[in-house]
Amino acid sequence: MDFERLSIKKELYQQGKEYIPQITVASYEQAFEIEYTHNSTAIEGNTLTLIETKLVLEDGISVGGKQLREIYEQVNHQKAFRYVKDCIANGMALDEKIVKELHALLMSNIIIGGVYRNVDVYISGARHTPPSPNEMYRQVKNFYADLGWKGDVLNAIELAAWTHAEFVKIHPYPDGNGRTSRLIMNYQLMAKGFLPISIAKENRLEYFNTLEAYAVEGNLSPFADMIAELEEQQLDRYIGMIEQGKQMGQEPEM
Repeated sequence: MDFERLSIKKELYQQGKEYIPQITVASYEQAFEIEYTHNSTAIEGNTLTLIETKLVLEDGISVGGKQLREIYEQVNHQKAFRYVKDCIANGMALDEKIVKELHALLMSNIIIGGVYRNVDVYISGARHTPPSPNEMYRQVKNFYADLGWKGDVLNAIELAAWTHAEFVKIHPYPDGNGRTSRLIMNYQLMAKGFLPISIAKENRLEYFNTLEAYAVEGNLSPFADMIAELEEQQLDRYIGMIEQGKQMGQEPEM
């Protein structure tokens, strides 16, 4: 991972984003929100297609033949991502209260959210077994205690990767840990001025393997590299829109 190159691109994005017309930004952000919701829920087994996700989120149309839970998962994810953006806009640092609220939003009309599990859980196909409840509570406490100082020793990409990988390794909730982890990963990216990313459902095997490398071996690099690559793709898209805006004589929008 070349973090210096990413930092330069982030500055290019931050300094030039006013050259992108607001209507372009709004349409791209809406498309990203739909894609991100689709991918994040599909990784967990949601069967709605991308176009069905668009119908549910953008047009408010229910999709026939789908379980109500699947509809709720998508609507809830959109609300949770918007809550992340609101918190970032208000300069709020990630903490336990915010994460619990995110989980509660994700689980609305499904199960009671924001409540830690009191039973053992197992992840099929994984070499890592999440800790039993008593040990899990200790690890959760340490996770939130570590959030602050980790930001002083890790760069923004590594911090986002660690936040996701450590949280999902602990697996503190009975359900929704993956979606929550991907949201708090993006929270950390956006809080540092980077763009949110979406991990495609087609890449879930690589994604799970990189998380397994951290859970079993403590090796964060493969997952951090995956995040860095996706972040660079996002930055390149926006820098391309900035260049296009400048070529078209677009005035900076305040």
